Amino acid sequence: MSRADVIVIGGGIAGISAAAELAETASVLVLESEPQLGYHSTGRSAAIFIRNYGNATLRQLNAASAPLLEEPEGVSDHSLLSPRGELIVASEEELPDLEAYAQGSSGLERLSAEQAVDLVPILRSDRIAGAVIEWDAQDIDVDRMLSGYARLLRERGGRIETGVAVDGLERRDGVWRVTTGSKRHEAPVVINAAGAWAGAVGAMAGGIRTGLQPLRRSAAILPAPTGYDLRHWPLFASAAETWYAKPEAGKLMVSPADEDPVDPHDAWADDMVLAEGLYRFEQAVNVPVTRVEHSWAGLRTFAPDRTPVVGPDPQAEGFFWLAGQGGYGVQTAPALARLTAALVSGRNAALSRSCVDALFPGRFQG
Repeated sequence: MSRADVIVIGGGIAGISAAAELAETASVLVLESEPQLGYHSTGRSAAIFIRNYGNATLRQLNAASAPLLEEPEGVSDHSLLSPRGELIVASEEELPDLEAYAQGSSGLERLSAEQAVDLVPILRSDRIAGAVIEWDAQDIDVDRMLSGYARLLRERGGRIETGVAVDGLERRDGVWRVTTGSKRHEAPVVINAAGAWAGAVGAMAGGIRTGLQPLRRSAAILPAPTGYDLRHWPLFASAAETWYAKPEAGKLMVSPADEDPVDPHDAWADDMVLAEGLYRFEQAVNVPVTRVEHSWAGLRTFAPDRTPVVGPDPQAEGFFWLAGQGGYGVQTAPALARLTAALVSGRNAALSRSCVDALFPGRFQG
């Protein structure tokens, strides 16, 4: 039997960052079912920080995370961000999508087709009816971020156990008993940061039904187009989110931006979905897709309103949700980690009341 003040289920960036924040004032145990941290969504992230990504609540979380990513005290000795930029291009049919994205956004600059092609020379100017760029979009060093939070957690006395799947959750006498195979762990507070498995963990705890749904997102690594230097290209994407591409270690990562509902599992790319997405990408550029060097997929888990589910469960005492981050998990992790620590310890949250309320799991109660 092991005991802690808080047990965090899930060793992705959400769980590890929250555990590190909590460990400043509490004893914390992280339980991760995989042999390594960040195996699923964290390790398969596009790894970019985009301030205008997501709905109004997510944009508040992005803004709150930005200073912590730029100056990650205790996590790294220098910024986790580096310059990239995000270029959104629209065909004539996609102009309404472009305007929808620009609405409520800040820091965007509108570009002509020629200016867009200057930034990414393989784009077809005849396919561009409108374009915007967010210069402040930046790459995130996800590996350094995850390892930094894990190191901070351990320095504060926190513990991490990997390769241990939770198969039992029971609350008795004000304490949660968490079973992993033949081992038992106890804590008055459990945090559900189980990613695609968060819905199953919530059901095991007798929590509310949040409607969380994992969606598969695929990607492929292509050889760099011959004769081009990709190092300073921005991430570039279609306004209708039918594909996006990003320079990656001297090659080009392309995703069909798929969102296929699936059960929680160790995801892999569907060949047909990937082929269709690469075809859409190929129509927007002037170079052919000659071969795929590597492909993979990850799971992005969303609530029905596409807003994260963060806070205490209204019907399971001592059970906290930190789930449903969708494709925003890495870039919102610093803000949500601090929010989770504040809520668990009873401190005032640094975020606005409206933002905290929008995240509250109780919104799904009938």
